Amino acid sequence: MPFPADQVRFGANLAPHPDPAEQFALAERVEALGFDSLWCGDHILFNIPLYESLTLLSFYAAHTRRIRVGTCVYLLALRHPTVVAKITATLDALSGGRLIFGVGVGGEILKEFEACGIPHTERGARVNEGIEVLRTLWTQAPASFSGRFVKFEGVSIDPKPAQPGGPPIWIGGRSDAALQRAARLGDGWVSYVVTADRYRQSVEKIKAAADAAGRSLDGFETAHLTFITIGKDYETAKAAWVKRLTKRYNQDFGPLADRYGFIGTPAQCIEQIERFIEAGCRYFVLNAISEVPDEAEQLERLASEILPHFRKNPPHPTSPPHPTLSPRGGEDKGEGGVGRGEGHMSG
Repeated sequence: MPFPADQVRFGANLAPHPDPAEQFALAERVEALGFDSLWCGDHILFNIPLYESLTLLSFYAAHTRRIRVGTCVYLLALRHPTVVAKITATLDALSGGRLIFGVGVGGEILKEFEACGIPHTERGARVNEGIEVLRTLWTQAPASFSGRFVKFEGVSIDPKPAQPGGPPIWIGGRSDAALQRAARLGDGWVSYVVTADRYRQSVEKIKAAADAAGRSLDGFETAHLTFITIGKDYETAKAAWVKRLTKRYNQDFGPLADRYGFIGTPAQCIEQIERFIEAGCRYFVLNAISEVPDEAEQLERLASEILPHFRKNPPHPTSPPHPTLSPRGGEDKGEGGVGRGEGHMSG
């Protein structure tokens, strides 16, 4: 299912920066450094200031030319999918077909659902239906749809996305329901806060679920979002990793560092990445963790000390077009197992 190990790709997920000029400079630098893509997380409400994700991606796209832009991941259940279809079609068209649309259910910040008037228990069903609405409106004219939450008949959203079939949809999450969703509805899957062993098991579950649904996974992308800190040694890097993430997410990240972090010297970080490649991952979304003034330095180190180890060729101008896939299978009955982390792929 994953493409060959010598075709591993790397994206950068920037930390939240309130200064637009700083965002602009970092976005340009990420492209110049040779990353394949530029990502942002998504929340309506958060512990620290956070720009709306699709607006931010339009800003990134306007200041870059080659790299793809993506959400990791967008909380689709909190928005009406018809409106989202219009926004994402516009973004893909204006960017020249560079959007990757990562979606997830969220759920760890209950007040987001309260503020948006969305029952927390409906989030999985709303995402499933929302994905179908997106693809219907991206590809059909006129389009009709009749679901539990959305109904329309004889409508059209124009202009259509630049990518045939619309932007690839990557499913974020680590629960069994998320893996089922990826197998049935996704063009890719992106994990978060998992070990390499669990990643390998998850890839096998996705393959089994796709086989059961009669769905080919040709062209399916396997990705992992991770927080990475390069330092002079493991302990120095770990201290910076824990300090920054504890402040950002308002919870103690100390217990997570050894198990989930990509931390240490360049050689140690390369070894951690290689474990995930062996587990089936072929796309890494790297969130460079340091004090904000040093983020550019971390990105430089990633580009000069990590990426060359995995690259035999420079990044392609665009990713290969994703196939138009036909989702099959029944609707799952709930998200299950969603904890802090699933859908919490922000900044």
